[in-house]
Amino acid sequence: MTNSKQTQLLTFLCCFLILLPSLVRGDCTCEPEDEDRNKSLALKYKMAALVSILVAGAIGVCFPLLGKTIKALSPEKNVFFLIKAFAAGVILSTGFIHVLPDATENLTSPCLNENPWGKFPFAGLVAMSSAIATLMVDMFATSHYTKSHFNKTQQSDVGDEEKTGEHENHVHVHTHATHGHAHGSVSMLERSVSSELLRHRVVSQVLELGIVVHSVIIGISLGASESPKTIRPLVAALTFHQFFEGMGLGGCISQAKFKSRAVAIMAIFFSLTTPVGIAIGIGISNIYDENSPTALIVEGIFDSASAGILIYMALVDLLAADFMNPKLQNNGTLQVGASVCLLLGSGLMSLLAIWA
Repeated sequence: MTNSKQTQLLTFLCCFLILLPSLVRGDCTCEPEDEDRNKSLALKYKMAALVSILVAGAIGVCFPLLGKTIKALSPEKNVFFLIKAFAAGVILSTGFIHVLPDATENLTSPCLNENPWGKFPFAGLVAMSSAIATLMVDMFATSHYTKSHFNKTQQSDVGDEEKTGEHENHVHVHTHATHGHAHGSVSMLERSVSSELLRHRVVSQVLELGIVVHSVIIGISLGASESPKTIRPLVAALTFHQFFEGMGLGGCISQAKFKSRAVAIMAIFFSLTTPVGIAIGIGISNIYDENSPTALIVEGIFDSASAGILIYMALVDLLAADFMNPKLQNNGTLQVGASVCLLLGSGLMSLLAIWA
């Protein structure tokens, strides 16, 4: 994806971060939960959460990117497949166990009108729609950038052939067929590699979008809470959550082979989303009411959309792509290892639902 496209995407996400608090501030109150409120103690937990989540996210997203210095972590090694399988399990569990149930709870809350929210499963509808939309974005973006890249390649090939024609006629006739054959073979190989690379780039950016959406929602909810009893278990749970999600995203970024600047921007942006959400939540804690209809609807819709994106990306772009990879298909030991890592990642992330 070009730098201008990346800039536009980041601008959209920044606008989302700025406008979201105004959408979810409280406008009326449903039945408040009976919970212990201690603003000063809660603030200490929030600051601890901000720092721990920031550090965990940064370590998680950077870990797979160390393949350039640690050869065992390079995308060509077996260990990389195991890490990605584990991280994909985490992302899949995040969508099914953490995000989608929260969205369903918000959109079926008794604080909302029975008609229409209580009469139709809007969470499932939005999740399904976002999964289909992600498929379409995936398809059109990959097609567009592949065609664009191949057009440039063809123009380059024409230029190479024109330069070849500048040789003496006898030499040109003798060598052109051989040259053409070799060039065609190299060109086909380059096209295959370039197409796969473009695919990884689209996948990494769509995945980051899905992660960012629910990370901001989580951060705002945590930052706006004034109950130490609620915040305390979330600190550890969300720290692990952010670390494992970072590993999955970092693996995709590593395979996409972006330039160093783009890699740094994506890694920093991921690391900051939840801490920024916490900071926003702290800032609006006096006006934020998580039980207001507006907050419930906005959070429910965004969580549903995020769940659809994460589930689609985990199943289609991460698991299906890797588990059908010839390298894994031809290695029984690697198949078993990847399957175990997938079950371990999804199981551990599901277990965290007890606390968050």
